[in-house]
Amino acid sequence: MAKSTKTTKKKQTRKAASKVKVARVKSRKAFKSYKQAIKYLSEKTDYEKEKHLRYNVTTFSLSRMEKLLALVGNPHKKISTAHIAGTKGKGSTATMLAKMLESNDYTVGLYTSPHVVSLHERIVVNSEMISESEMLGLLNRVYAPVEKMAKVEPPSFFEIMTAMAFMHFVDAKADIAVIETGLGGRLDSTNVIRPKVVGITSLSIDHQRQLGNSLNSIAKEKAGVFKSGVPIVTVQQEPEAMSVLKSQAITVKAPLSVTGSDIDFSYRFETSREHGPHTRICLTTATSKFEHLRVPLYGKHQAINCGLALAMLDKLKSSGYKIDNEKAVEGLNNVSLTGRMEMICDTPRIMIDAAHNAASIRALMHAIGQNIPYDSMVVIFGCNSDKDVEGMLNQLQYGADKVVFTRSNSAKAVSPQDLADMYTEICSKMYQTATSLGEALGLAKNAVGREDLICITGSFYLIGEAKARFQSN
Repeated sequence: MAKSTKTTKKKQTRKAASKVKVARVKSRKAFKSYKQAIKYLSEKTDYEKEKHLRYNVTTFSLSRMEKLLALVGNPHKKISTAHIAGTKGKGSTATMLAKMLESNDYTVGLYTSPHVVSLHERIVVNSEMISESEMLGLLNRVYAPVEKMAKVEPPSFFEIMTAMAFMHFVDAKADIAVIETGLGGRLDSTNVIRPKVVGITSLSIDHQRQLGNSLNSIAKEKAGVFKSGVPIVTVQQEPEAMSVLKSQAITVKAPLSVTGSDIDFSYRFETSREHGPHTRICLTTATSKFEHLRVPLYGKHQAINCGLALAMLDKLKSSGYKIDNEKAVEGLNNVSLTGRMEMICDTPRIMIDAAHNAASIRALMHAIGQNIPYDSMVVIFGCNSDKDVEGMLNQLQYGADKVVFTRSNSAKAVSPQDLADMYTEICSKMYQTATSLGEALGLAKNAVGREDLICITGSFYLIGEAKARFQSN
């Protein structure tokens, strides 16, 4: 009996030693520093940087995303969400909705992409970006699941980021998280959630190689986020896009509302001493009434985005969220957005904007003309090859007095000379080329006076470089 007890104790000791050994192995594999953890994450396949990207169920695998989430405890099933898809205005709409919920005393997660300067911009709780220590902790937790999957189907950078966002929102005990899609909708990593409400922003041509060259095909991909019984809100769309959205909503049996038709919505531009040029909107439903509300961001397109955010807020109110309209307006007044008509230098005046398709360049040129006084505008422009390059260049001519073509540090960036050649075929306006942003800024500064404006646009990568450059000065 004594021998048996002794043997049992030896086995227990060996098991304990084995556990210690395993723990030591794991601790050696775990990241000891933030820099080490971020290096590991950056080495994962990043489809945002891929030059030739195939859009299919292999590249964008929801089953792979679901496996990763299962290995980290299915955090996406432990939080309430609002889902936003569309071509332009997703980040603006998501931020406005999150701010209005936050001002109503809810703990609100916000997941957006891409970022302008810091990766931390993508994961936010109550307007606070995720910290380095929190990011390090999440990467340590997700490391083993990622390595387990790596042998068969390794998760991508965006899938890991999305999983960490859900985990962070659970850690923060978020009452709701506002989630923006990355690319498309149907196959997007975020499309694993069952949200309280879905918002679809303005649809236009973008990511043609992945989503198709027609509004019809793009609308089909975006409508892939629709879920049975989950209310959908969208804005006025081109007829072919609207037809697809309505058809898909009927197919999945989800109620669809449109601002400006099903939902009473209007906007108008005005100028006042207190606020200068701005847009005001009115939105009325059976449960909400917002009258002559000042839009916190410049441009007609932002008025449309603001209307969508308010309509989504109203749907959340109908699903049980307690919303005080006055508090919501207070939250809206505190909205500011990096890289959206953001002035980063006063002498000379330099503005950055993340417009990266034809429709958003057109909206930007119109919004600058309506809201920013200037004598002459020089646009520093660079874009990626997977965009509607010709469409963007065509819109530039209606606002830019002169263009300096350059390139960002993206592998997908179009060469400045190729941009110049295409622009020459479109119009006869002045242009120059520069091999870097620094050179482009030098040329632009030499061409402007005190009352002139320099606008940097065309790519998140390019405006990110500009923002980082002026932050460090």
